[in-house]
Amino acid sequence: MQVSAVPAEYVKQVWPDVTEYMQGAADYTYGRYEVSDILDLITDYDYTLWIAFTEEGIKGAVVTNFSDYPRKRMLCMQFCGGVEVNTWQGPMLELLQRWSKDNDCDGIESTGRVGWSKVFKSDGYKPLWQTYELPVDVQVEERKYG
Repeated sequence: MQVSAVPAEYVKQVWPDVTEYMQGAADYTYGRYEVSDILDLITDYDYTLWIAFTEEGIKGAVVTNFSDYPRKRMLCMQFCGGVEVNTWQGPMLELLQRWSKDNDCDGIESTGRVGWSKVFKSDGYKPLWQTYELPVDVQVEERKYG
């Protein structure tokens, strides 16, 4: 298994081979992103496409970017998808750790569906918070607080 960043000039060439993986990731954004939006982030902004591949083809893809907080810099895994994840997860995380260290990051963070916490638990990830969504048109139940 090999893992690599895709140089910007090759992203559109590789994109057809990862579109299905990114569609799966986009589906779990609940309407926040479409596959074309993810491609735009990579081609028009400072996002990086990473792939895991063998001679048989691409097995997985990850999209990252940097988030600079007031007191920390993090490498963010924004989108992830593929097949046979157990065969490329370790090598991908090792490469991303080296990349994050080389870019003065304090760590790697990811937002995703709850199931990812099981996938990454053995790698040392720990869930810090969960995101909740309240649609604006839902009637909020009146409660007494305090």
